[in-house]
Amino acid sequence: MSRHYRFNLKTVISLVILHGVVVVLFCSWYVQIRPCNVSPLGTKTHILLLSSWRSGSSFLGQILSQHPSVFYLSEPAWHVWTKGWKSGKQAHRIAVRDLLRDIYKCDFSVLGSYFSEKPTVSSLFMWTHSRALCSPPACPLTATNDTQCRQACGVQGLKQMEETCRAYSHLAIKEVRFFELESLYPLLQDPDLDLRIIHLVRDPRAVMKSREKSPRALQRDNAIVLEHRNMASIEMQNDIMQKICQSHVRINERAILDPPVFLEGRYKMIRYEDVAHNPLKEMNNIYKFVGLKTSKKLEEWIYRLTHGNGKGTFKEAFQITSRNATEVSQAWRTVLPYSKVRRIQEVCKEAKSLLGYRTVYSEEEQKRLETDLVMPQKFTW
Repeated sequence: MSRHYRFNLKTVISLVILHGVVVVLFCSWYVQIRPCNVSPLGTKTHILLLSSWRSGSSFLGQILSQHPSVFYLSEPAWHVWTKGWKSGKQAHRIAVRDLLRDIYKCDFSVLGSYFSEKPTVSSLFMWTHSRALCSPPACPLTATNDTQCRQACGVQGLKQMEETCRAYSHLAIKEVRFFELESLYPLLQDPDLDLRIIHLVRDPRAVMKSREKSPRALQRDNAIVLEHRNMASIEMQNDIMQKICQSHVRINERAILDPPVFLEGRYKMIRYEDVAHNPLKEMNNIYKFVGLKTSKKLEEWIYRLTHGNGKGTFKEAFQITSRNATEVSQAWRTVLPYSKVRRIQEVCKEAKSLLGYRTVYSEEEQKRLETDLVMPQKFTW
């Protein structure tokens, strides 16, 4: 015997609306209880801070690392170059790119091949620069300085690091060992990655001055960049600076003048000097580009970092300390002999013009600090 049910249209509509309200309320409750640094299922933004040595990348890396939604690593390609130091930079391109691909997917197993013993967090290059590795869940406490982080946070294995990595919505890597964008095309085309490239540049004259403070620390990298060619010291410095400047030109022109479709909207160039002169504005621009929101705490942190005293000491060359950022960006003008300035200006002529840095034509002009040598940006990124 069949039964016939009669439905009241108003009742059905009311039930649908009620269901919708319940779903909205549940989602609102779920969002409120989730920690701000937990990644939504299946989503992650991948950030590559692309620069060269002594260009302020450690400083800019900290702007990313300090955000509570970011898992940050500094120069993992250092391990590739250190293990294969007898080869030149061309031989390492694919290995470095593949290493980054695995790390972006929170797979750190390939890093194990670069260590003779079972690696831990403390095996990684510059690992204490990562706030995520110096705070829970990667560390039993929130370290407030480098020493405390080294003492309390370095014993975790790579498998535990992978679990920590997966918890964050953004994964940022700072790297100085790419000289062209083309090597990164497979990462930009990978459907599992949402890669954003922040290209940090700096006045070549300031880079030269900074490199002179730490020549021994750069010896191995210099040899790899030059494919182990023997040359006199002055010639070597000129050649290194020329290759660095040429790489910035290649990267920027490829991204701006004729970008492939998959690169559009995923590249942003930043000048170190702009960050030094207006850190809060540039921090907000960077965060907006990668889908992060700022906070009062972060704004106070960057203000303290950029409004310290002086330019930093020789021992602080590779450290993140509170300094006067404007003084740091201008330091080369009072320290470098004009003969060196003139040489770098010639070697990096194209890059200096493209990136917006004025030429000085005398020692007097160089030391006239009230004259701004950073030109307004004339093009969009």
